[in-house]
Amino acid sequence: MKIYTKTGDKGQTSLIGGTRVPKYHVRIETYGTVDELNSYIGLIMCQEIEVHHQQILKEIQDRLFTIGSSLASDPERSKMKIPDLLASDITLLEQEMDQMNEVLPALKHFVLPGGNTVVSYCHLARCVCRRAERLTVQLAVDSFVDSNITIYLNRLSDYLFVLARKLNADAKTAENIWIPRI
Repeated sequence: MKIYTKTGDKGQTSLIGGTRVPKYHVRIETYGTVDELNSYIGLIMCQEIEVHHQQILKEIQDRLFTIGSSLASDPERSKMKIPDLLASDITLLEQEMDQMNEVLPALKHFVLPGGNTVVSYCHLARCVCRRAERLTVQLAVDSFVDSNITIYLNRLSDYLFVLARKLNADAKTAENIWIPRI
């Protein structure tokens, strides 16, 4: 099987279901951003972090592929069965955040991105996740999008923020807090 098809050479691509859309279509931008997020998650996983965090991130990558499959489908025409995103996937992120927050100091200031390399990667992923969420909300204005996708992306950005704080604490790196100049 060749990786190139030449069917997109004129600026269009196919959704699952056969519908052709321009490559700048909000649906393409949305699942492309989810793919970008997945790449950042992979980058975080490659760092020296606890195995538990790596396992959760692997699970997140799987869910992001599920989300990408859903977003790449034409809700009007696709007959293909794609994996479901479940409420339990959202609950897992919430439980992980709750566990990390139990050992973190109370948040009293805004936290600036940074601290060390892996924490910075978490913040980059968080920003990309927020963009994916905004695009998903935009797409949902005109087309069906499973509401669990928006909720999952919202929780995932929160999870990435808490993970950044936890990895900073694990490395005994001071948080880069924002103290506004007044």
